[in-house]
Amino acid sequence: MNLLATFLGRQDEWITALFEHLRISLLALIIAIAIAVPVGLFLSNKKRLTELSLQITGIFQTIPSLALLGLFIPFMGIGALPAVVALVIYAVFPILQATLTGLNEIDPYLEEAATAFGMTKWEKLKKFELALAMPILMSGVRTAAIMIIGTATLAALVGAGGLGSFILLGIDRNDSALIIIGAVSSAVLAVLFSYGIKFLQNKKPKIILAALLIALLAVGSSYVPIFKPQAQQIVIAGKLGAEPEILINMYKLLIEDQTDIKVKVKPNFGKTSFLYEALKSGSIDIYPEFSGTITTTLLKNPPADLSNDPQMVYTYAKEEILKQDGLVYLKPTEFQDTYAIATTKEYAQAHGLEKISDLSKVQSTATAGFTLEFNDREDGNKGLQKLYDLDLNAKTMEPALRYEAIKNDNVQIIDAFSTDSKVITYNLKILKDDKQLFPPYQGAPLISQKTLEKYPEIEKALNKLAGKITTEEMTQMNYAVAMEGQSAEQVAREYLQKEHLIK
Repeated sequence: MNLLATFLGRQDEWITALFEHLRISLLALIIAIAIAVPVGLFLSNKKRLTELSLQITGIFQTIPSLALLGLFIPFMGIGALPAVVALVIYAVFPILQATLTGLNEIDPYLEEAATAFGMTKWEKLKKFELALAMPILMSGVRTAAIMIIGTATLAALVGAGGLGSFILLGIDRNDSALIIIGAVSSAVLAVLFSYGIKFLQNKKPKIILAALLIALLAVGSSYVPIFKPQAQQIVIAGKLGAEPEILINMYKLLIEDQTDIKVKVKPNFGKTSFLYEALKSGSIDIYPEFSGTITTTLLKNPPADLSNDPQMVYTYAKEEILKQDGLVYLKPTEFQDTYAIATTKEYAQAHGLEKISDLSKVQSTATAGFTLEFNDREDGNKGLQKLYDLDLNAKTMEPALRYEAIKNDNVQIIDAFSTDSKVITYNLKILKDDKQLFPPYQGAPLISQKTLEKYPEIEKALNKLAGKITTEEMTQMNYAVAMEGQSAEQVAREYLQKEHLIK
């Protein structure tokens, strides 16, 4: 019942995501065919080059998709382009391999007879080679299509949309219905693609080519812009989670209320580095960032010893990120979404845990569940090792999964955020940071200097949030979105109207 209700409530979003997924997948498949088949035809009689090409394309398949996306963002920005390029790289190998196999399995006596009749290479290819190789070639296309559709769920991490947006949101909100909708839709789409290609497998090459041309025209037409006067528009993106989504909607509402600028929001990006690179490349204009993240992660030369005074950390972050990248850090909100270490209240009581230093009592028996980012940060697990002399048995996992892990006692210690609504939901205890490892984390808009020069009125609009939003208010808003399922835009609007910041 919950699954059906969730689907019906998000039906419009599902249709959009399905279309985006289909468009990305089709485009990647067509490009991969256009590359792999001609290369396969060219290499069919060149044994050394064949082996080399298969080795190279095979190696490309071993590169993790997240790594490819991270590498592409600085050069290609965000959206469909890096996603499609990554998918093409993965799809070339099975199609190329199938093309070469299909051509090499043609009876050599048939080849000799055709040569004896004076047929050229092109005539042989047109008359019988392509037709005989087609069933095997299409099986490679079928394999590539299924792989593309499955991998395309990661496109949501770089703002390209698709069914992966349901999966990512479901993981973040601990909503199995959203995960099932995204995963099942992707699986059904892959099955339909598979049957469609199987239907074409034994058809004449002309029919297959016609089907590909129709698909290409359909995909191409979806990318053709509608030529009409475009209003001034900027793009605001946010990291994965309820809090960034609430903040970017606040930014949107303030800008559109105070100026004539239209705003497009892109929520639920996966990684800080993705947003940071997208902002530098100009693919997005603004995203919410935290002062502690700038000083510890984004600056190439982070300060060796910086005060934990919030104002000093903010000022340093603002000055240095402007010098380094030409990014402007606007005025911060009041709340601090700083890192924290949490355990269940029962576990803390049983082992006498009140502060982080107390973890030395359980470090030989407890298991910690940390996010990848926290595990690799100086103000994260590395800091716990150096400052607190803790050597925890740490397992890395996606942010939302660590709460399920501590609930099921798979781990006993996790990293958390001070405004995270799940601390309340899962009845957790935040341990006191008695040695002040975690720097202040004040949230504020990080904006491209070029954008601000073009639209100076944005600064005044966004600075209305300066000194606003307490930790308690942010926690309650996070709870409303993540746990109660309220719209991030509506929660943001209600807060701004309550504070008389928008009309």
